[in-house]
Amino acid sequence: MTDDVAKTIEEGIRTTFAKRLFKPFAKAIVEYGLIKPNDRIAVCISGGKDSTLMAKLFQELKRHNKFPFELVFLVMDPGYSPANRQKIEENARLLNIPVTIFETDIFENVYEIEKSPCYLCARMRRGHLYAKAKELGCNKIALGHHYDDVIETILMGMLYGGQIQTMLPKLKSTNFEGMELIRPMYLVRERDVIAWREEYGLEFLRCACKFTAELAEGEVDGKRQKVKELIRRLQREDPQIERNIFKSVENVSLATVIEYKDKNGVRHRFDEE
Repeated sequence: MTDDVAKTIEEGIRTTFAKRLFKPFAKAIVEYGLIKPNDRIAVCISGGKDSTLMAKLFQELKRHNKFPFELVFLVMDPGYSPANRQKIEENARLLNIPVTIFETDIFENVYEIEKSPCYLCARMRRGHLYAKAKELGCNKIALGHHYDDVIETILMGMLYGGQIQTMLPKLKSTNFEGMELIRPMYLVRERDVIAWREEYGLEFLRCACKFTAELAEGEVDGKRQKVKELIRRLQREDPQIERNIFKSVENVSLATVIEYKDKNGVRHRFDEE
């Protein structure tokens, strides 16, 4: 029964969802140079829809086997409830994803922190993932951030952070030598991930910490939810809005900005001699 479900979903990635999911996944890998021959990639699965789909897309990419690379499907348990841990394991079996699970106490460590616990949790998660991936001989970790995450981050930086920035499709770790983070879902739309989930009646975790256990979907991050709604409203008025937000960080003209920081953090003003 489990094998049948996994095969049906894998066939769907090759047919029904090939254009909407696998094509943009593969395009991002090629366009941004995310995978090189002989890479060993830790595909990080949080238990949510995005990272779980990413794992299945990686399996499909591996099936094509155009050049040698290895995959480790890595799940970090930061202190999940037994029910949430069980859900991740059940989905891994259902979808035929051979996961490696390791435990940390991140939820316990951030629970008493009042200011920005989610930010600290995310930083700690990434550090643990880098460390475990390196221990397993990997040189890259793959995260499941998608196109909508990218454009929302651009607007959140402007509206709430007073800066222009975004998630990069790849970046080198500054704390773990030789390690790199990649985002192969970079060009995949969230609506298509949701359509995939609904097509097969799949159930995944949201953020599963104590802070968000009682919240409805979409309420975990208030600022991000407001930005989602803003983009949705603007998109109804102009179908090019989402594309234009994404393109805005590809078309930055340094000659027309008042001040910017270079990669070393050094500030430069427009009126420099």
